[in-house]
Amino acid sequence: MNIGFIGGGKMAEAIIKGLLSSKIVAGFDVHVSDVDVKRLEVLKNTLSVSIYSDNNSVAKASEIIVLSVKPQNMAQVVKDIELAEGKLAVSIAAGITLGFFEKVFPGRAIVRAMPNNPALVGAAVTAIAKGKNVNAHQLEQARKIFNSVGKVVETEEKYMDAVTGLSGSGPAYVYLMIEALMEAGVAQGLDQKTARELAVQTVAGAAKTANESKESIEEL
Repeated sequence: MNIGFIGGGKMAEAIIKGLLSSKIVAGFDVHVSDVDVKRLEVLKNTLSVSIYSDNNSVAKASEIIVLSVKPQNMAQVVKDIELAEGKLAVSIAAGITLGFFEKVFPGRAIVRAMPNNPALVGAAVTAIAKGKNVNAHQLEQARKIFNSVGKVVETEEKYMDAVTGLSGSGPAYVYLMIEALMEAGVAQGLDQKTARELAVQTVAGAAKTANESKESIEEL
């Protein structure tokens, strides 16, 4: 697999690390562009990826192009990209529809994906929705990319906004709950370290129980 990332932020880095640790790709098979030159140098030095000063060079060098820029920058970024026939573009930008990309890249294969923050530790859940020009092989490639940082769920695009609210934003609510548990523990005299350990493991244990139990969440 030869893969490019247009945008080298934290999520792109997490996915690259997942791909490398899963041995799906080697560093020289990964191509990255970003407006931040210092950021590119960090990625090159830590992950041995190839870096580029312009986005279209990444698109030309890659079989799969992951569009990992902020949603508000996407319209400008795609103007500079030529997506050749047979290549796959994967967007991880929240709120940008398949229809938008299929107008920009008519007849090309597009997958929309929504990974979440736990990708940073290889524990994400990513929902993916395929465009009308995506074949079975390309869909499997998209699944492989996100399986490298956690679990993958395929869905219809009409549900992607719901996915964004649930799993995309969901970790933030869990972190708030952990913080509240910690604060309650500290208020009762526990030190910060102990309160954090208890709170984090309580949530982790509850999640594992919910995942493995045959009982409903309500029954638990």
